[in-house]
Amino acid sequence: MKPQLINPLGGYIEERTERLRTDSTTIYSVTNERGFVRSLDLFDKQVFSADTGNYKRVAFQDLAYNPSRINVGSVAMLEDENGGAVSPMYVIVHCKPGLLPRYLLHFLKSEAGINQIRQRCEGAVRFQLKFRDLCAIPIYAPSLAEQERILNLLGEADGLRKLRAGADHRNNAIIPALFHEMFGYPKENPFDWPVVTLGDLIVDGPQNGLYKPSNAYGEGTPILRIDAFYDGVVTKLWSELRRLNISAEEIKRYRVNENDILVNRVNSGNHLGKSALLQTIPEPTVFESNMMRFSFDPQRANGAFLIHLLQTTHFRRHVESRAKHAIGQSSINQTDLKLLSVPLPPVALQNEFACRVAEIRKLEASQASSRTHLDTLFQSMLHRAFNGEL
Repeated sequence: MKPQLINPLGGYIEERTERLRTDSTTIYSVTNERGFVRSLDLFDKQVFSADTGNYKRVAFQDLAYNPSRINVGSVAMLEDENGGAVSPMYVIVHCKPGLLPRYLLHFLKSEAGINQIRQRCEGAVRFQLKFRDLCAIPIYAPSLAEQERILNLLGEADGLRKLRAGADHRNNAIIPALFHEMFGYPKENPFDWPVVTLGDLIVDGPQNGLYKPSNAYGEGTPILRIDAFYDGVVTKLWSELRRLNISAEEIKRYRVNENDILVNRVNSGNHLGKSALLQTIPEPTVFESNMMRFSFDPQRANGAFLIHLLQTTHFRRHVESRAKHAIGQSSINQTDLKLLSVPLPPVALQNEFACRVAEIRKLEASQASSRTHLDTLFQSMLHRAFNGEL
């Protein structure tokens, strides 16, 4: 890397502070993953002030970032040729002729850029990157032609990642579609399966989880919380779970076992009824108080069938209909959970569904490996790009 091509960002950028005043335009928010998103699309309702006169203008290809969240990727470039406006909290950055906006965006989202951002804010009581701090960050800024060449290479690599992400998104719909093909919609019960209560299938539980105050987390036994679940399974690594110093008696009382099902019993984060089937548990693990645990009769219900039934829109609404409502929160108790009605297909058909789900999960694991490889490749290219090695 040529030392003369490394300079503070302040020589390449300027801050925009123009206010919207009485004009009207599209109001945007900046997200970590999706970049600029219309506020009305993001929140499905108007959450911004009715008086937008103090909002900041954003021009086409200007960057905007949240000073308190840029360290986690809350920075984006506006693609709307008509421009827009954002909350006064954002910092608006305009690139001078010697720096391409998309080149700057890639840099700020790269590991090198994020490390520089964090260094500039180290020791702050509340993390915040002001514009003057951004200006002090050094950047490798070759000629515009070389920046274009680097962007083309990064674009090809990022395109492969987006193709992989698109395939993953389509795959997410396969298992729900398979469930509806084999069993129909639970509300309609088109095959006229016998209807039983969930309690008829439960052999142990339901049981509420362990309550511990937030300051109790530390070392020791892992605890399963709602943020560990996705699509009916635990997606967090056990090494990523929060841990508690608890007694052997508490571990014995609140321990989860393979083939247990956990159901979120409160409407925290709109997750009432969210559930997961526990399949591999590498070490003794407990579960938190917002959830209920139960095990079921394997002679009557297959776990893969049951967990996907519990995740259907119909069943989640069924849970909500039996929930008790208090100020600001809804919850379902053990008795009402057991009274929920479920259609019960022949266990042989449930087992066939489970086998096909296992095949799909195997494919997903292979695709996850491919996604990781592409992400690693892209990050390596970013590292090389901003070190003058690409």
